[in-house]
Amino acid sequence: MPRLILIVLAIAAFTYVALCVGLFLLQRSFIYYPQPPSAAHDNTTLTLTVKGATVLIATRAGTRPDAVIYFGGNAEDVSRSLPTLSDAFPDRSVYALNYRGYGGSTGKPSEAALIADALVLFDRVHVDHPHIIVIGRSLGSGIAVHIASERPAERLVLITPYDSLLKIAASQFPYLPIRWLLLDKFESWRYAPKVNAPAQLIAAQYDEIIPLASTESLYQHFRPELATLTVIRGVGHNSISESPEYIPALRGPQ
Repeated sequence: MPRLILIVLAIAAFTYVALCVGLFLLQRSFIYYPQPPSAAHDNTTLTLTVKGATVLIATRAGTRPDAVIYFGGNAEDVSRSLPTLSDAFPDRSVYALNYRGYGGSTGKPSEAALIADALVLFDRVHVDHPHIIVIGRSLGSGIAVHIASERPAERLVLITPYDSLLKIAASQFPYLPIRWLLLDKFESWRYAPKVNAPAQLIAAQYDEIIPLASTESLYQHFRPELATLTVIRGVGHNSISESPEYIPALRGPQ
């Protein structure tokens, strides 16, 4: 019997270690879902050469003096968000980053790479547009917070944002050492206090991906005089943009 117990424990330990190794090796395939180049023909593209890759920016630039920079979700074709963003901000040029591996951009996505690319994009856009609203949705909210903490954003808008991807992953895999396994932690709460621009957080009441509690936790880390939280009722993570309240929420106080 003792030998049988030892065998069972050894199998259990081997299975646990194998699960941890598998999760570590495949983790980015659970975070990033690259989308192919869009078939839309009414958008233009800005090409940026960055360290280790060439990234494509879907744009509706024109000659507008001010701009919006948009960072999308982990499975989003950002070019499809341009019409909504243009409706919300008709007087601004719009730039949407195709992450590495997305929409024709080369390279592989990681937190460090996407943050570095986003900083390059902000600096490039800022040359022509002195006033920039930074918008991030879902995964992109972590990028947007980081950028707004280091660059002079006019305003920050976060759609279905989280306080920490690490915390969400740890809650989904409570019996695994996620803190030691996860490479891309996207801890937005660390950067929120450094943001000096007005911040608008927009949450979905029935968000099945990002718990509302995670958004509320992030909200508490912004300076209270700068941050507002809007919860759109009756919608989920992916349906929030279908609400008639969505575009007014993007625009914020007028």
